[in-house]
Amino acid sequence: MKRSTVLGMLAAVALVAAACGTGASPKPSLDMPSSIGEAEDELNLIIWAGYAERGEVDPAYDWVTPFETETGCKVNTTDMGSSAEGVQLMESGQYDGGSFSGNATDRLMASGTVAPVNVSLLSNYANVFEGLKNKAHNSKDGVAYGVPHGRGPNLLAYNTEVVTEAPTSWDPIWEGGSEYAGKISIYGYSDFIADAAIHLMETTPDLKITNPYQLNQAQFDAAVALLEAQRDNGAVYWASYSDQVSGFAAGDLVIGTTWQFQVNLLQAEGEPVEAVLPDEGSTGWSDTWMIHKDAAHPNCMYLWMNHMMSAEANGQATVWFGEAPTSPQACTYAETLSPGHCDLTHATDEAYYSKIWYWATPRADCADTDAATTCKDQAAWTEAWTSLTGS
Repeated sequence: MKRSTVLGMLAAVALVAAACGTGASPKPSLDMPSSIGEAEDELNLIIWAGYAERGEVDPAYDWVTPFETETGCKVNTTDMGSSAEGVQLMESGQYDGGSFSGNATDRLMASGTVAPVNVSLLSNYANVFEGLKNKAHNSKDGVAYGVPHGRGPNLLAYNTEVVTEAPTSWDPIWEGGSEYAGKISIYGYSDFIADAAIHLMETTPDLKITNPYQLNQAQFDAAVALLEAQRDNGAVYWASYSDQVSGFAAGDLVIGTTWQFQVNLLQAEGEPVEAVLPDEGSTGWSDTWMIHKDAAHPNCMYLWMNHMMSAEANGQATVWFGEAPTSPQACTYAETLSPGHCDLTHATDEAYYSKIWYWATPRADCADTDAATTCKDQAAWTEAWTSLTGS
């Protein structure tokens, strides 16, 4: 009965939205469903760790169980360690959908792995902040290819007992990092080359870097040289958030690039750790729930996408992970869990997010098909990173 009720409510809201206009304005396509059918019995998702909690870590954070109860869709999840791994998993065809950052969403759209989404079937889409809709990382040719989950920057974390003056730039992990040798924590994936490029945009303007993900040979070589110097200063690369958390807790790490998620965990344990967004800006993410073009459980996936934009689910999920909610309603709910959360994550501050370079895929055409120059593509970034770190 509950499953039928949910489906009926969604269908009714969709019809009203279509009649009144919600601002979603999906374009007709044979690839998009015109309605949500009967929910299947399960849903197989690829997620970033922490994106599908069921109260096992903290009973206050459970947005999976209510979904399963209301829809009858049993949620199965597989964590990905990187965007590259997420793309590989999605391309296997074994999953209905997942949560992906921009350096995966662009590849999944380009390859045709994911399907366009009829957002008029999703009652909660109308509430999403306009600044999150119809972006290059979640749409193509004016058609949505997913729905927003949350966004956030890569921050500079530091141990306040060692780094006694709050940093205002990224310099302490680069040229200014000699006093923290061997204790600098660095995101252990090739995406971090873009962080080096952002530093060079500030310190070496003669390189004329305009996009940290699209680098010509000279720009790329400069970024790699900067990373080599950082490596030689004893950089410690983290592959999972737990590696970084344990390192800071043990005192083995004192400064480095992080997510708000790790900072929240460390502060909850009483560790002397703070984080800032340096003045020159940062890389970051704006994540999207996408559906596989051949999803075995498409109705459950549509129901899940709508659920993850609800005030309760999005409010919980974004507080849990330490990222910005996607709607005013989710912000209101988030404040009941963590007062000040939407201010902390700058949920409504587009000027703040204008300083964030969302993860994107390096392309040989420099993401500009009319460009005369050639940039280093994803394969080149991966090869350089492997050579740099040995992994």
